[in-house]
Amino acid sequence: MMRHTLRHTPHLPARLLAYLLAHLLARLAFTAGALLLGTGGAHAQVPATNEIRIVAPFPPGGPVDVLSRIIANGLREKSGNNTVVENLPGAAGNLGIDKVKRAAPDGRTLLAIPAGNLTINPTLMKNFPFNIDEDFVPITMLAKAPNVLVVHPGVAAKDARELVALAKSKPGALSFASPGIGSGLHLAGELFKLQTGTDLLHVPYKGTGPALNDVLGGTVPVMFSNLPATLAHIRAGKLRAIGVTDNVRASVAPDIPTLAEQGIAGVEVTSWYGLLAPRGTPPAVAAQLAKDVAEILNRPATTEQLKGQGLVVWVMQPEQFRTHIRNETASWARIIKARNITAE
Repeated sequence: MMRHTLRHTPHLPARLLAYLLAHLLARLAFTAGALLLGTGGAHAQVPATNEIRIVAPFPPGGPVDVLSRIIANGLREKSGNNTVVENLPGAAGNLGIDKVKRAAPDGRTLLAIPAGNLTINPTLMKNFPFNIDEDFVPITMLAKAPNVLVVHPGVAAKDARELVALAKSKPGALSFASPGIGSGLHLAGELFKLQTGTDLLHVPYKGTGPALNDVLGGTVPVMFSNLPATLAHIRAGKLRAIGVTDNVRASVAPDIPTLAEQGIAGVEVTSWYGLLAPRGTPPAVAAQLAKDVAEILNRPATTEQLKGQGLVVWVMQPEQFRTHIRNETASWARIIKARNITAE
């Protein structure tokens, strides 16, 4: 075994002594690093970094990606730190969720995520691998997109009351399309059925595009859809808007009434997006992030940019957001269990 001995003697000048000591420390550090690498680096520590990473567990181009990049750019400007967006699709979003769950709770790894992954999947999916309430610290809501109930122009119903009457006159004969079993838009239809006492046949598709195409073609007469995806078709007369599923009219389409205005209460379903951090993130860090993100999203240029995509800025304080997630999770759990809905 190599042994280093260093004795302070009058024959060693102070400068030489300092050099030898630095050399010894460098050799020891190198040896320790080599040992760690030789064992797979199992105990290696991640070096300190100023980089902020926003994990978006879906492919580029969607609302989660758009919001993530707006926030990343804003945080980069505010802090001067390198801020990146990491698109990590897979396992219905669970791959990205898991990465953030395992990250250090220092406010430098964040999760941008749609509502369904937080409030629907915990009940819908068997063996859901996360406890959202315990594994994460909510930072803030980011934005919401109103949903709308639409019908093919051939349907003999001009408003919500007429649609309910038509459905009740022919139980099970009227069908509605959705992007898939357990999607928020599917559950919006189930909630509508519960609140109105109607019997509509659910026709699931693999995504919004195929479902919307069949409604446009008249194959399926009814659909709950994101307003941004359908607004152009509504304006062109290819679809008829029955009502938005929010408590207020949509700013991008103020002429479309809400379902509540038409006497159908309790069908308030919006597509929303939020920002979370790993469990253990200090409350002060979460509060500062919420403040910074709210400032970024409420910039006039940003609100206009999001409005063009049908998104409305909607921010909350961390504890307010936590309460919202808990309440909505409980509401969807009741619907899922009452309708005996299981994931595909």
